[in-house]
Amino acid sequence: MELRPIRVTDPLVVGLIEGLTSEYDRRYGETGEMLTVDAEEFDPPAGTFLVLIDGGAVLAGGGLRRVAAGTCEVKRMWTADEHRRKGYASLVLTGLEDAAGAAGYATLLLETGPRQPEAIAFYTARGYEPIPYYGRYPDALAFRLALDPALGPTPDPAPAPGTP
Repeated sequence: MELRPIRVTDPLVVGLIEGLTSEYDRRYGETGEMLTVDAEEFDPPAGTFLVLIDGGAVLAGGGLRRVAAGTCEVKRMWTADEHRRKGYASLVLTGLEDAAGAAGYATLLLETGPRQPEAIAFYTARGYEPIPYYGRYPDALAFRLALDPALGPTPDPAPAPGTP
């Protein structure tokens, strides 16, 4: 198995993004979520996208992007159904946390939906603390992880423009 940085537009990532889109559509209806972040936001040095590959097959993946000075956000975390509950998401998230720290970020944010209890449990178990939502979805559950606890807590992010 290999955890590999890759462009989110690479053909290897197509199946992962299609699977994630299908999952969102099934749980929430069509949201257009995959169109909300430009692919370039996942490019170094401010971002990254990682895939876990085994024998040429993409098992899981996720990315991070800059949202403010010292703060980045995890996006597009997903593991294919047949590969869940094997620790692959943990490998990807650890890789993203390490990449965020190496890029100089002090805080990592993420949001997940209320119809994803397994994701909520996963992030909570990894030490992510709940914070007020900050993105486009008022019913989203937002979380924060201090990558450098010595820096102390960062303020909650402001909601995205146009949100109540």
